[in-house]
Amino acid sequence: MARLENKVAIVTGAGTGIGRACALGLAGEGALVALVGRREQPLAAVGRQIGERALVLPADISNTGEVQKVLDQALARFGAINVLVNNAGVLHIGTSEQISEAQWDETFRTNVRAPWLLSRAVLPAMRKAGGGSIVNISSVLGINAARARASYAPSKAALVLLTKCMAIDHAADKIRVNCICPGFIETDLTAAVLSKAPDPESVRRERTAAHPIGRLGRPEDVAGMAVYLASDESSWVTGAAFPVDGGYLAV
Repeated sequence: MARLENKVAIVTGAGTGIGRACALGLAGEGALVALVGRREQPLAAVGRQIGERALVLPADISNTGEVQKVLDQALARFGAINVLVNNAGVLHIGTSEQISEAQWDETFRTNVRAPWLLSRAVLPAMRKAGGGSIVNISSVLGINAARARASYAPSKAALVLLTKCMAIDHAADKIRVNCICPGFIETDLTAAVLSKAPDPESVRRERTAAHPIGRLGRPEDVAGMAVYLASDESSWVTGAAFPVDGGYLAV
């Protein structure tokens, strides 16, 4: 039997990159998957790939009303919520002087407020199901700092601590909360970062060299950990932050 047979999962930022890979990985293990994101077109493409086990739900999950709508629609279609993968995120590059107030607010609204809103919203459904697993996608920059990441790194660090607090608070309900801290992963978001560099190939070589395993990460590298944390194989794992980083933090 597949590891997630008939489990119901919500995945945010599911249209591209890590979110897409997580959605496909969960579905491949038998899960029913609600695909959430702001852009309907990429979500629909992933939905077609998964088939009838997918539900496409365009939404801005930093908005409380839209969070409730996502939850209501997922429950109406699937009847339960067992897994939540909080993946949607935004990255603005800059020092504390360079980041604008609008960029700061957007970063924390997307990277911290949205996971908090959706995580607390699914708690009653997970209790009713007898437990569940929340997987937050943080970053190695939620553990270590870096240049010109004065809003992004603090937001990802906040997500790590939100993970740990929720894990403690809801362990008695058999709701596990963990986070994954990826290194530099090849996604549309990181491609956009590279494209803005004066010498993109030089930056790529530098980023690759920072990972001892000798390559940049792939979305599937993260999805494998997300599937493990969603499954009963990790039933004694909660409150943990897992680097999936090609050895970046070991240097």
